[in-house]
Order: sequence, then structure tokens, then C-alpha cells
Amino acid sequence: MIKNIIHKKAFVAPIIMLATMWFGYFLQTMGFFSSCFGAIIPLLPEGLLGIITSPLLHGSIDHIVGNSIPIAVLMFLLYQFYSEVATKVFIMGWISTGLLLWLLPPIDIMTGEYLYTCTIGASGVVYVLAFFLFFGGIFRWNMKLLTISLLVVLYYGSLIWGMFPEELFYNLQEPSKISWQAHLSGALMGSAMAFIFKNSGEKKKKYIWEFPNYYSEKDDKLWQEYKENHPDDFLELPYKKNEDDWDYLEELRRK
Repeated sequence: MIKNIIHKKAFVAPIIMLATMWFGYFLQTMGFFSSCFGAIIPLLPEGLLGIITSPLLHGSIDHIVGNSIPIAVLMFLLYQFYSEVATKVFIMGWISTGLLLWLLPPIDIMTGEYLYTCTIGASGVVYVLAFFLFFGGIFRWNMKLLTISLLVVLYYGSLIWGMFPEELFYNLQEPSKISWQAHLSGALMGSAMAFIFKNSGEKKKKYIWEFPNYYSEKDDKLWQEYKENHPDDFLELPYKKNEDDWDYLEELRRK
């Protein structure tokens, strides 16, 4: 039986997530989830609902499009190469990221002022997926998974700058609307998930020749083929007989 090259869930899971995100955005345009309802509001009880709902809500069409592409790509990679733990990583990463974001004090690092913030968007989940895929290959040290780590760095390496406030890089006229706290929370939780599940799922293959002091002539196919195709090379060679003084006894007597 030939195994499927691509896992079914690697297509189904991203499609379900994208459909749910766009349905949530449609409800927003229809007047549902107005104001801060459904958003994460740090340290306030009314913001706890956002731990579940905020990744499904977005502020604009550009916002949801910008999150949809990485969500589709990274979820495909997660379910394709980490199928055994993908759902656990996705759900645990989603909830833990939202909870950590809710626990972080909403303080402006430039002024020290307390801010009433409402955070929506799936960027925290994007960071969970990206950092899990990156560190997952490193912690397992599997060549195939390390290749995925390198691809994530190549295409999404710039995500690391999103973990810092925009105010550190630009002179803004008003506070940034990008939640670096959500990005940082996702990165931390994604890295933690990679460590927690480092021994789950596909592991690094260790071939028999990698074990120390291993050699078996029977397993050396090239050597066996050579012996079969060149039997003359393995005929017993004539050895010179060791000399023995008693063999010269008669000769010495004649003298």
C-alpha cells in the first residue's frame, strides 16, 4: 500500500481556518462584533472572550488578506510535516497565546502610560505556527524538518521585527495599531510548543552504519557482488611451507 504523499488535513485544516476567518470578517461588516466585543482586552474580564474569538476578527480587508496567506502556508506545513501533533499545537498555541496576551499589562513602553487596548487578528497564531515550524526542526534535528525551518526563515524571517514596538524604529505621530505583544506572545508559545512536542511524531532516522564500530560483510552489498562476479580473486593462494630442520637430517648424514 502506497502512502499518500500529501496529507488530507494539510489542505482541509487551512481551508476551514480561512473560511472561519472570512466568515468572522463578514459578520463584522454586517455590524456584529462592533466596538471591542470579541477582542482581547488585557487584564479585563470582558476581554477573556477574545482569547477564542479575536483571531477570527480583523480591522480591514488588508488586515485579513495579510494574515490569510501566511495562515494558509504555515498551516499546510504544520499538518503536512507534523501531522501527529498538528491539531494539539494549533489549539494549544491559539489559546495560550491569547491568554498570555490578556495577561500582559497594556503599557506604552515609550511613555509608561496605561492603554486601553482591543486586540484582534490572527497574527498571533501566525507567529505560533512560524516559530513552531522553525524550532521544531532544530529541536528534532531531522534533515527534512530542518529544511522546513530554513524555508520559514527564508520567507518569514522578517516576522522577528514584529515582536518589537514600531516606536523603536519609526517616529510615529500616534501610537501604533500593530500589537507587538500579540506577536511576542505567539513567538514564545510557538517556541514552547516546539520544545514540548520535540519527542512526538516523526523522529530522526538513525541508520545502522551510524552506530559505533558497526560493520557486517553480509550487509555490504557491493562487496558481496564483487565476490560473486570475481571468484578467481578469492582462490586460496599457495603458501610457502615453513622450513623444518628435521627435513635436512638425511642430507646432513650424507655429508
